[in-house]
Amino acid sequence: MAVVSWKEILLLTGLVVGCYWNSLSCGFVFDDVSAILDNKDLRPSTPVRNLFLNDFWGTPMAEERSHKSYRPLTVLTFRLNYLFSELSAASYHLLNVVLHAVVCVLFLRVCRSFLDKTSSLVAALLFAVHPIHTEAVTGVVGRAELLSSIFLLAAFLAYTKSTGADQSIVWAPIALTVVLVAAATLCKEQGITVVGICCVHEVFVAQGFTLPMLLDTLRQVLQGKDGFPYAVLQTLLKLIVLVISTLLLVIIRVQVIQSQLPVFTRFDNPAAVSPTPSRQLTFNYLLPVNAWLLLNPSELCCDWTMGTIPLVESLLDLRNLATLVFYTFLGLLAYHSLRYRHSSAKTVIMALSLIVLPFVPASNLFFPVGFVVAERVLYVPSMGFCVLVAHGFKIVSHKGHLKKISWLMIGVLLTTHAVKTFNRNWDWESEYTLFTSALKVNKNNAKLWNNVGHALENQSNYAKALQYFLQATRVQPDDIGAHMNVGRTYKNLNKSKEAEDAYLVAKSLMPQVIPGKKYATRVAPNHLNVYINLANLIRANDSRLEEADQLYRQAISMRPDFKQAYISRGELLLKMNKLTEARDAYLRALELDRTNADLWYNLAIVNIEMKDPSEALKNFNHALELNPRHKLALFNSALLMQESGEPKFWPEANRRFLTYVEEEPDDANGYFNLGMLAMDANENAAAERWMRKAIGLQAGFRSALFNLALLYSQSKREMDALPVLDELLRHYPEHIKGLILKGDILMNHKKDTRGAKVCFERILRMDPTNVQGKHNLCVVYFEERDLPRAERCLEETLALAPNEEYVRRHLSIVRSKMAAMSAAGQPLTSTEGATMSAKEEKPQRAKESAEEGEEEGRGTDAVGDENNVRKSSAESLQDVGVDQSESVDSSTSDKRTKGKSTKEIKDIEEKRAAALKRLEEIERILSAD
Repeated sequence: MAVVSWKEILLLTGLVVGCYWNSLSCGFVFDDVSAILDNKDLRPSTPVRNLFLNDFWGTPMAEERSHKSYRPLTVLTFRLNYLFSELSAASYHLLNVVLHAVVCVLFLRVCRSFLDKTSSLVAALLFAVHPIHTEAVTGVVGRAELLSSIFLLAAFLAYTKSTGADQSIVWAPIALTVVLVAAATLCKEQGITVVGICCVHEVFVAQGFTLPMLLDTLRQVLQGKDGFPYAVLQTLLKLIVLVISTLLLVIIRVQVIQSQLPVFTRFDNPAAVSPTPSRQLTFNYLLPVNAWLLLNPSELCCDWTMGTIPLVESLLDLRNLATLVFYTFLGLLAYHSLRYRHSSAKTVIMALSLIVLPFVPASNLFFPVGFVVAERVLYVPSMGFCVLVAHGFKIVSHKGHLKKISWLMIGVLLTTHAVKTFNRNWDWESEYTLFTSALKVNKNNAKLWNNVGHALENQSNYAKALQYFLQATRVQPDDIGAHMNVGRTYKNLNKSKEAEDAYLVAKSLMPQVIPGKKYATRVAPNHLNVYINLANLIRANDSRLEEADQLYRQAISMRPDFKQAYISRGELLLKMNKLTEARDAYLRALELDRTNADLWYNLAIVNIEMKDPSEALKNFNHALELNPRHKLALFNSALLMQESGEPKFWPEANRRFLTYVEEEPDDANGYFNLGMLAMDANENAAAERWMRKAIGLQAGFRSALFNLALLYSQSKREMDALPVLDELLRHYPEHIKGLILKGDILMNHKKDTRGAKVCFERILRMDPTNVQGKHNLCVVYFEERDLPRAERCLEETLALAPNEEYVRRHLSIVRSKMAAMSAAGQPLTSTEGATMSAKEEKPQRAKESAEEGEEEGRGTDAVGDENNVRKSSAESLQDVGVDQSESVDSSTSDKRTKGKSTKEIKDIEEKRAAALKRLEEIERILSAD
């Protein structure tokens, strides 16, 4: 059996981290609340022995309400997490990711026992990225699956070493297997099924028996022709030991749950309380449902209860065909694997054992469980599925003409699964995101609709909550609570009459357009403009966007070559953030007219919204090929190049901005962006000239004023920056960053403590929670040697930002200084001055865009009735005391951050060093006797 190399371990680990790193930002959701937040067994004050007396949720096993899930080893890992990080969700998610990586490596090692090197790696890679695992990995309670799988695979690997070189029995691995099986069972109940997997491996893989051979041997023994062969006796002895050990574990498990099964309601598992044959038909239908989730994990959900899967109540239900196909396929695979001795049969039988045996406890076929479908229980069965896929890949890839296709298909499969897994993790970020994602799959679950509605209502998001409450009434019309929710939400919106009338009108006057339906009547183009004009009128009201879209689609259905309808609909879809549909609309229009530069420009805008800047630049270039003086394409393509952060694009961006200002010599935004490019290139003289030009054209140009002041500050021309800041604050007296920059210059360069104090106090009048302004004001109090006031100020700052260590440290130093002065009999207030600087936190450069309303990029579409606006990057900030991690909206259509040049990074480091030097000076002053 080939071992696993370090390269393979690193590959699998890297793939797991790449797929699941975003899960670290997720919180505790769904079952995590009961298992982690509300579980007292995690607290150090709870005796450890309670873990072995209570169920998974912290409920005593003897109680009737207990879930009877006995997983003390899993709970013990939760307790260790709590010991190190209490309820910090990131540490729990991190451990889950690590455990999943361990499972992947062990699974690769297991695959090596019945697959070749390449196929086993393919199986492990597919297992690492399969989206069905997100519930087990990203959901914290899924750790039970992860831990159980680790011990399950380890037990199997131990058992494979139970046969010596001379075919004798080696008992030590068997004893280790029993211990590991017990550990797997203490993590989750299904761990015990590894015994069955070991039995299958022993009989059909290690000993090479087939079912006909076993039946023939049994027939001969019964007929008295011959005794059991020695190999069969050895196999029986090993299996008897395993079976007896398993029975002992089952007896102990039954004693632990006090011989009682958990009690579930019809809402948890409706089929469990259904009569025959509905119960049997439904439970058997759930098998192909689970198989489909493995084959096509595109629609995943956290809750499959209530009416998610309607009961199969009749033999005539077409869904029974899915059950029949599933059993037929499973039977054919079993027949193939049990009848022949070749390696392919051995691989298939091991795959089937991994699929079937671990799933049996959760199948509802032998006893009811508390769910209809649960994706986490497919964690181990998916191993067998991955083995089957890898084995099929091996067969196909050995056929010369299909080799490249098979590799391509595996590559596509791994890529799509990895992307799906990464995106699925975001669904587990909060309960709101989780339940809303569930609604995309389970729209027949009224509980989900109501729960999401309540969550939105608690956030005062009544408009969106209304959508969920209305849907709840449609899903379950007899739900009185859902109807009450609708009425209440209308009342909260204070326009129930208008909303009701709007629904009635939409229902009666706006019939649904049937896709593909052709209208017999040909309509003149000027008549179709009625739909376009009406849609353009009502789309100004955001609540009527769908109505407008229906008008556009009706026009298109009447005349499929109506280019104007596609263009207008593309603009509407862009506004609705339906980017894919907007792109398709523009592409359809381009099929009708590829010589329209405005169409290429609009398509580029969609590409920008879809975060595809390279494609956007291509389409901007198409527009400029058709019209080299296309102003909007010039401006926005240059802006896109500038924002790429790649210096190789800057010369062309500069050329396009220069061409733009030739076309629009009175537009200050063109000069402003030329100035920004010059700042990026460290051409300070040119940057100053362009900024001055922009300010001259547009008095009070906020972005240009601030960046010019910043340019002076970075060039150590702080005194030149002050009049620019004064002009900025004259136009925008509430410009907080400008006030902080001015206060910093006044305090650290002009030693004008009083003027700095005025700046910081003005900030706090506008925003009492501004930590930087508050802290800098505390520094002013210290400069004034009013230590009691500085102390109170720092205490208030600490209350605003309890996690800011520098505030806590400075408060401690001030208190120590006060104590020392009191002991020495010195007054705690003084008129003496001192030299110190405001705190500079996170000294990095951040671009701040122009004020909303500044007309920076004026765009017209091909229709000519609406603008496509993209605003340029604007104000930069690297001043002392400003929270520079703050993001600033640049416009409603484009919000992006600019990359840093080498010069910017150098400036940042210089600023950081200066800040640290000033902080050392502060602490020396504060600590002085």
